[in-house]
Amino acid sequence: MNSTRRLTLIGLLSAIAFVLMVFASFPIIPGVSFLKVDLSFIPVFIGALLLDLKAGYWIIIIRSVLKLLLNNSGVNDYIGLPMNMIAFAVLLTILYFFIKKETVFTAVVGLVLGTVMLTVMMVLLNYVYAIPLYTKFANFNIQQIFGISKYLISMVIPFNLVQGVILSGLSYLIFVPMRRFIKHTNPAFS
Repeated sequence: MNSTRRLTLIGLLSAIAFVLMVFASFPIIPGVSFLKVDLSFIPVFIGALLLDLKAGYWIIIIRSVLKLLLNNSGVNDYIGLPMNMIAFAVLLTILYFFIKKETVFTAVVGLVLGTVMLTVMMVLLNYVYAIPLYTKFANFNIQQIFGISKYLISMVIPFNLVQGVILSGLSYLIFVPMRRFIKHTNPAFS
């Protein structure tokens, strides 16, 4: 694929990811509306499949810049968006390497491992990064409101497990019918 088509596809998928991030995210845990499943991972995953892993990372970055420029929620985005980028990069990397093996077993291992690593990463980032920053800059003290342990165990872990299952499952459902086409566009899958 020539560089103009590649850049066009990255730009198009970044725009779609931005729209999904803004309009198609939804909370799944009652009382914690700030934890939302973000379907913008799907265009990121498609871009990585069609082009390569680096293109997927670029789509994450461009989508995030668009979010900051066009739909900025202030402190919530400044703290949450870097976490989202890291989470998606971790999930994307694991799914990309396991799904391309093309066996159901390795795909399932990748889906489970991706979900678990996404969850572990988010627990760690919440504990060392988000909770202190939300307390300091957003006047939202999670320790006083929920308690750190309760927040991590009863909210962050279940949310990220469910989000990981949803995103991994959708990714696999997209990969299966696109497999032949992907082999022609991405040499890593040949």
